[in-house]
Amino acid sequence: MEHLDVLIVGAGLSGIGAAYRLQTQSPQRSYAVLEAREDLGGTWDLFRYPGIRSDSDMFTLGFPFHPWKAAKAIADGPSILEYLHETAAEYGIDQKIRFGRKVLAASWSTADAVWTVETEHESYTCNFLYVCSGYYDYDSGYVVDFPGLASYEGRVVHPQHWPSDLDYTGRRVVVIGSGATAVTLVPAMADRAEHVTMLQRSPSYIASRPAHDAVSDRLRAILPERLAHHVIRGKNVAFSSLVYSAFRRWPGPAARFLTKAAARELPPSIPAEPHFVPRYKPWDQRLCLVPDADLFEAFRRGSASIVTDEIESFVADGIRLRSGEHLPADVVVTATGLQMVALGKIALTVDGRPVAVNETFVYRGMMLSGVPNLAWCIGYTNNSWTLRSDLTSQYVCRLLNHMSRTGTRMCVPEIPAEEHDKPARPVVDLTSGYIRRAAALLPRQGTTGPWRLRQNYPRDLLALRFGKLTNPDLHFR
Repeated sequence: MEHLDVLIVGAGLSGIGAAYRLQTQSPQRSYAVLEAREDLGGTWDLFRYPGIRSDSDMFTLGFPFHPWKAAKAIADGPSILEYLHETAAEYGIDQKIRFGRKVLAASWSTADAVWTVETEHESYTCNFLYVCSGYYDYDSGYVVDFPGLASYEGRVVHPQHWPSDLDYTGRRVVVIGSGATAVTLVPAMADRAEHVTMLQRSPSYIASRPAHDAVSDRLRAILPERLAHHVIRGKNVAFSSLVYSAFRRWPGPAARFLTKAAARELPPSIPAEPHFVPRYKPWDQRLCLVPDADLFEAFRRGSASIVTDEIESFVADGIRLRSGEHLPADVVVTATGLQMVALGKIALTVDGRPVAVNETFVYRGMMLSGVPNLAWCIGYTNNSWTLRSDLTSQYVCRLLNHMSRTGTRMCVPEIPAEEHDKPARPVVDLTSGYIRRAAALLPRQGTTGPWRLRQNYPRDLLALRFGKLTNPDLHFR
């Protein structure tokens, strides 16, 4: 059984970033990356549906240590995957990845201060376990059992399992959904399909943004590459943080601003209400981003349309709606969302006791109460994922170095009784359907101090990179 100082689970954005931080900030420690799939990339290797792209700018979604060089700030999936391969190869991280190793279980022994990690084919031991597999279920997306689905004679596709043989050229397509996947698919498929209809039960807030950032292009033209990257990254972080804070503080004006902006992009045949007037406040759910207004352009061309209604039943040649309208469809894409899981569905035990992850609380947004020598890397919901995942990895390295300096082999966060007994919230505090469905599965966050997960990059930067490691709630043994 192979022993390593640190095992990283997952070779996507978080895992590659974690490996870089570990080998540069805690280089004395041996490590390996266990990846369930046969290639690196995580989300960007899994999803292959038309038009897949980032919904954050690549200067903040990309790594701070490896500048994004491509022209587009809002990048497509293949470009992001190429960037991840390039990063892993340049820093030798690709040599540390063990592919086809799906982690099933991990058990902690306090007596030995060691995790035993079980994959499908072999076992490892490690002193610290760092789970960088995100919080989506890679095995299956969220599938709705629509009434009458068995009677439908066309093809039904879920974006998470996009078939390579699907030819929708000249076909009538209905995309069910109103989230980021749906607004990506509709303009991408409209170029080849006879017509694409976006069918939503309720609207989302949608904002247009240029795929190219003119200011960033200018800065890259006059500044050295790395300096330009840091200046652009800082600019974009500041802008997105200010916009988020303003939208949360003044939700009414923010809602009117977003609705009016959408209305200006729409053709006369599509009114903003009800199709672009959500029932929730901005940033109660994640804002959908469309680069260069491509969704609205498809509406203006007439190659796509939008319907806000509920499904009564599938029929042989399409979908019958509650309003009585019939939507003909040769292909139906169910962009109904993702399934969320905690820690890649790894079964955890501590000294023989199974860990109920949904009963734990997150410390500093990464460690679980009562679980030693383990961190879970998650990103922001209101900003680029990598901004927080990179801070988490740097904090983990600081923690490991502190343990080496002090000769401690074990650290475990313990939530105080008075904090534990307060009303708790899910670790991901949005009202989106996929998050509500997973609320009973995910760890919880507290209300104060290190037990509260804030969506605030400047504050996290100070706390995780420069703040004290020692805390009365974090016990070293």
